[in-house]
Amino acid sequence: MRIDEVCLLTNDVKRLAGFYKRFLETENGSEDETHQFILAEETSLTVYNDGTLKNNQNQNICLAFTVEDMEKAYEKVLALGAKIIEPPTKRPWGAINMSFYDPDNNIISFRCFPNNG
Repeated sequence: MRIDEVCLLTNDVKRLAGFYKRFLETENGSEDETHQFILAEETSLTVYNDGTLKNNQNQNICLAFTVEDMEKAYEKVLALGAKIIEPPTKRPWGAINMSFYDPDNNIISFRCFPNNG
């Protein structure tokens, strides 16, 4: 069994989907205001407005990504204007982690496992 899809509920599908399309460097050919389906490698991300008001304080979810080059990923996030929670920080076990908010205040975490030679 594997997770095939993550769905983010939002009040502003175009804004949030636009962020993730730039973030994931992909395009879905849609500017739909209610529902957008974004493919990224083997997992899909759906951004959806189900018609209920959201508070955009989604503190119960964190999307985590493993990246090859933390510095490049960090610069990309800064260029997108995301609010940084924690800049790249080396952990005692050797991993480098960072976290930031997407436009709806969902937490995104990056982790990198640099080659220790």
